[in-house]
Amino acid sequence: MNDYLDISPEVAHAIANNLPIVALESTIISHGMPWPENAQTARKVEQVVRDNGAVPATIAIIDGRLKAGLSEQEINTLGQAGQSVIKCSRRDLPFVLATKQHGATTVAATMIIAEMAGIKVFATGGIGGVHRGAQQTFDVSADLQELAKTNVAVVCAGIKSILDLALTREYLETLGVPVLGYQTHSLPAFYARESDQTVDFNLSSAEDISDFLKAKWAIALDGGAVIANPIPEAFAMDKNIIDGAIEQALQEAEEQNVSGKNSTPFLLSRVAELTGGNSLASNIQLVFNNATLAAKIAKELKN
Repeated sequence: MNDYLDISPEVAHAIANNLPIVALESTIISHGMPWPENAQTARKVEQVVRDNGAVPATIAIIDGRLKAGLSEQEINTLGQAGQSVIKCSRRDLPFVLATKQHGATTVAATMIIAEMAGIKVFATGGIGGVHRGAQQTFDVSADLQELAKTNVAVVCAGIKSILDLALTREYLETLGVPVLGYQTHSLPAFYARESDQTVDFNLSSAEDISDFLKAKWAIALDGGAVIANPIPEAFAMDKNIIDGAIEQALQEAEEQNVSGKNSTPFLLSRVAELTGGNSLASNIQLVFNNATLAAKIAKELKN
């Protein structure tokens, strides 16, 4: 264990008794939606994990301490502080620790802290990737490099559809990161169940995914895996509607010179506004769906 890391009593008990654990990120709390819906949603996601037989470990930084598992008060602290909380990827962690601030973890930072705590499965909404126009900006999410070297499997609804899916797939292939489709040959596009990209392997059960991960790590192939889990049909959005909203949001981001770590929250927020809140509702449901699958995979990894 790391001197900077605090593990909650519930998660510590799960580790000591070899119980399945699912890591959860905290950016969705601080940057994903307004108070108090953000904290309520975080607690609901944790409950979904519990209902499916695993222990939730929401990851964050509180007062300069890495946290694997948050109390209700700590969730509320992040939720009330909102976007004033520093959004943390790999590069930001030392600063937030040294200055004893709060930090909300992205996919990359959540993976790092989860691995420190010995947690192998992480559920999120969608992963970051190569941004549209990256040929000029070189804007590539640190999530992809983290997936190449940190031994945590990430259950998601694919790559955020505000990104360049084709370039992200190419980048993951170069890094040797497997993209597993859960009961799908098509790469999910976050709000939509399908895209024009494929997955590497279509696996039909949590047991099959667990067997894949066990084999990967047993032969010392370091790095995680993307487990692409399509949004439930009932909550999927019409591709034309979501694509139109994304295009408008991208244009506005360019006009307002929004870039770097600010681009993803800006784009997701604008897409939510342009779709009358439908995209946010879909986002919440796909996170619940991913938490369910992640708990099942975490259970299988313990068998």
